[in-house]
Amino acid sequence: MATLRDIRSRIKGVQSTQKITKAMKMVATAKLRRAQESVVSARPYAKKIEEIFGHLITEDHRASNPLLIKREVKNVLIVAVTADRGLCGSFNTNIIKEVQRKIIESRKPGVNVKLFCIGKKGWEFFKKRNLEVIGDRTGFFSQLRHEHALEISKTLIAGFLKGEYDEVKVVYNEFKSIVSQKITVIDYLPIPVPKNKVVAGKIPDYIYEKDQVSIFEYLLPKFIFTQMWRILLESNASELGAKMTAMDNATTNAGELIRSLKVTYNKERQSAITTEILEIVSGANALKGNGG
Repeated sequence: MATLRDIRSRIKGVQSTQKITKAMKMVATAKLRRAQESVVSARPYAKKIEEIFGHLITEDHRASNPLLIKREVKNVLIVAVTADRGLCGSFNTNIIKEVQRKIIESRKPGVNVKLFCIGKKGWEFFKKRNLEVIGDRTGFFSQLRHEHALEISKTLIAGFLKGEYDEVKVVYNEFKSIVSQKITVIDYLPIPVPKNKVVAGKIPDYIYEKDQVSIFEYLLPKFIFTQMWRILLESNASELGAKMTAMDNATTNAGELIRSLKVTYNKERQSAITTEILEIVSGANALKGNGG
């Protein structure tokens, strides 16, 4: 049975942990506001550029542009977007499980599966397995900038054009709300052609200046970059939301554990006092008996 000193020591330890989890929750909350604003701001731009991109594509582009042409799949690249740190609930675990499922799904006769890890947690997990991790990018989510998305998208495009892989899929957490994230898998390369939206039975007629081809060539890399930038923003906001929720739950659980330990401490203390009183009374009665 634990002594009073042991219980006091454990209460102090849990209280210290509670202070840390509470501080981490406050930090995550402050960062989440900025990350959420970034996601909300990026979504309309990404949606509009996808819509315009869909209108710009011609049949010639579909047949001649290497980033649009679907080819025989011999090598599949799966991009796993996890966090650099833990303490965010099942955020990283869910991504890793989905990537493992995609690996099994993609493994067919004559098809090789490769991995590209964004985030330290995914890299640490898959590097220890017997898997081909061809690249990684870690340690930048705390100071996420456009340059990170640009560099990653350029790397993926270069490998695709060289024929190192024939298909690129990205697995990431899409931000839904503070307490909700959705595991999302998208086809990144070759670029899936967006469907033109029909309004009132008609496809909008655009007037291009300069010519349509020049605008398409200018917009193509921006479209790919915007997709990656949005993915990183979504993942970052999802991580912070998951971390805030996890730290809030940890703080609450610590409070309940402290209350439970204090009840146990008071019971043990009361029992010890009662035992001491009984011993004193018994000793006094024994002395009286001897004296009589």
